[in-house]
Amino acid sequence: MSQETAFILLFVVATGVALAVRVVRVPYTVALVLAGLVLGASRLIPAPHLTKDLLFSVFLPGLIFEAALTIDARQFRDNWIMIVALAVPGVVVSIALITLVLPPVVHAFGLAPGFRWSEALVFGSLISATDPVAVVSLFRHVAAPSRLTTLLDGESLLNDGTAIVFFTLSLGVATGNDSAVGELLPRFVEVVGIGAFIGIVIGAAGALLIRRVEDPMIEITVTTIVAYGSFVTAQTLNASGVIATVAAGMICATYSARGRGPRVACGSFWEYVAFALNSIVFLLVGLEVHLMQLYSYWLPILVAYLVVSIGRGLVIGLNHAAAAPTRKRLPLPWSTVLAWGGLRGALPMVLVLTLPAGFPYRELLVSMTFGVAVLSILLQGLTTRWLMTRLGIVREPPAPLANVG
Repeated sequence: MSQETAFILLFVVATGVALAVRVVRVPYTVALVLAGLVLGASRLIPAPHLTKDLLFSVFLPGLIFEAALTIDARQFRDNWIMIVALAVPGVVVSIALITLVLPPVVHAFGLAPGFRWSEALVFGSLISATDPVAVVSLFRHVAAPSRLTTLLDGESLLNDGTAIVFFTLSLGVATGNDSAVGELLPRFVEVVGIGAFIGIVIGAAGALLIRRVEDPMIEITVTTIVAYGSFVTAQTLNASGVIATVAAGMICATYSARGRGPRVACGSFWEYVAFALNSIVFLLVGLEVHLMQLYSYWLPILVAYLVVSIGRGLVIGLNHAAAAPTRKRLPLPWSTVLAWGGLRGALPMVLVLTLPAGFPYRELLVSMTFGVAVLSILLQGLTTRWLMTRLGIVREPPAPLANVG
């Protein structure tokens, strides 16, 4: 079967899943992963591999730009300090906790006697990026508070970029290509700063052009160039493509909020792009997983999942405590949902597959990453609606889940 045929069949499956979730109250992305697991186990469709090139050249720019374009600009502006705190210091704290805690826990269980802090650093940097796409779509459907949705959405926009940068730098430290851990922060600031500058310049140029045209096709074309052009330009200059695309999308979103940016046709186009890309990427996540291999590593996966989850809880707890004396404080139920909503998705799975073949404990790291991602998508994705209802954040909707976006 050709790759083209396989992708057409994946779209057919995605359509069937989208129709099914109108009846069954399961988040769309969770249902896609389940469908991918079934297809992968039955081998009905040859699995196109979810590679770094495919993720970076096709999926990430479109998904990130659409999210940045549609985010509530006012809420993001009002809560940017907390969002940045979650996405940058929060990711750093999470990486540090995983690096410190995971090796002694792994040794205590006798799982990998030679497991060192350098391997834990790499694992922490690639697993610390949250991917709450499923939860955000659920938030929008059940009319969760817009500020809570913006916090989770904004965090996911930024921390994908920070995690990619830290993973690249941490891998350099672990393999001896970089001299010291102390160089991580300065290099991080440089990579993110250049990426943000590139995104602002390209986003501003695109937004200015959009304001001068009335043709929806030109608007769609310009925003496509901005989305993928900012990402490719930044990556070519060894900067953060994710941060560049976020910045470019936010610039376009700001113009849109003023009523002079992308209009109905352009918005519909990017809504479909996000739906199509999400459909394929989450199906590929399920297809990439080998359940028997995960079963053979169930104990280290469970240990890693608990360490990662506790780290996420501590990060949210620290932010909750820091914001408590201010006007931007969060209700405790909101912080609970933010902690539980920290899903891991396709990005960590792709990053771990880029580890060199001779990297120490590569198979263990791959299994732990895949296991943590699948557990978080299935366990947390399936229970977030129930948690929000029990905490009184939303009321149980009378109709089945219908929105798959």
